[in-house]
Amino acid sequence: MKFAVLVAILTVSTAANPIKRSDPVGIDVSSHQGSAINWSEVKANGVIFAYIKATEGTSYVNPDFGSQYAGATKADLIRGSYHFAQPASSSGSTQASYFIEHGGGWSADGITLPGALDLEAGCYGLSASSMISWIRSFSTEYYSSEKRCAMLYITTNWWKSCTGNSAAFASSSPLWLASWGSGMGALPAGWTTATFWQNSDHSSSNPGDQDKFIGGITGLDK
Repeated sequence: MKFAVLVAILTVSTAANPIKRSDPVGIDVSSHQGSAINWSEVKANGVIFAYIKATEGTSYVNPDFGSQYAGATKADLIRGSYHFAQPASSSGSTQASYFIEHGGGWSADGITLPGALDLEAGCYGLSASSMISWIRSFSTEYYSSEKRCAMLYITTNWWKSCTGNSAAFASSSPLWLASWGSGMGALPAGWTTATFWQNSDHSSSNPGDQDKFIGGITGLDK
């Protein structure tokens, strides 16, 4: 797999007049935010991209995914979907397939982000080597199907605890780092920067968690 996800799949030529800022602003949402998100207002507040929860394990689909995804699309946001991992319940490849079948696929339409794998909530009883194998299984299946590398959403502490701070994915999987505060802090082994940074779990004006794309609008355009 080549790292060029390149973020790169992202072309905002179809988005209406993206705001010029050093780090484009985004949000990520789930069923907690419901179907009543005012996406036009979100766009007016300067948000350019959104990640939307699609699935969890192999038995859950976000009931608001369709309306949230359609709303973000209608508002001319770059948007993508994420899968909440349940590594103890089934294989990584099985969950990648479920994710793809329920909204996690990638499209070369210029406004679709690569799918993201949300890893949190403990190590699920897996050893570091087993967790690494599980993530590799998910990532391989996703790439095989979509020809794009799945984003890995993690905290540095989770990565250290559950993979032994493995550097095995740094050259292939873009990093979506969750680190709330004024700076990203220490990165997981191997990565020299994050592609996306979740820097807050709330906002006074926008729903969901708050994110930035690291690389500026030019990088997002590419």
